[in-house]
Amino acid sequence: MTLKEFYLKRAKAEFPVFLKVLRALPPDLSYKPHERSPSAQQLVWTLTSELKACIDVIDTGKADWTDATPPALDEMIGMYEKWSNELVDKVSKADDAALDKNVQFLYQGAVIMDVPATQFLWDFMFDAIHHRGQLSSYLRPMGGKVPSIYGPSADDPGM
Repeated sequence: MTLKEFYLKRAKAEFPVFLKVLRALPPDLSYKPHERSPSAQQLVWTLTSELKACIDVIDTGKADWTDATPPALDEMIGMYEKWSNELVDKVSKADDAALDKNVQFLYQGAVIMDVPATQFLWDFMFDAIHHRGQLSSYLRPMGGKVPSIYGPSADDPGM
């Protein structure tokens, strides 16, 4: 199995789980467990924006991260669903040469990463899984129920 095939296999498994967590959120996303922690809204927007960054590097070879005001939860969920499907489609169609080529990640115009596209995709997948874990730990204090992620939760046997 190639890295591309494994990435697609994991993306197809992980993206629906992200959506379960996003759909479990109550409407008020202002919750944050500590003053230095991101709010639930910031985490959802990060997860959504990371998908767009992955699409951008596949399309153009670079992603320019900008600080933007997050839209409403329903809109972010819609964007997440659309962009996760679009990303799987684009990676499926990308050839090995394109995925081996270096891409750039910029923040406020400065290059933060200059790595092969496959590494970029994996780095962002791991970062997103980390943020999904943060977000899932916010659910109960926010009044939500934690869905099954890799197995049953106290709120969702996942069977």
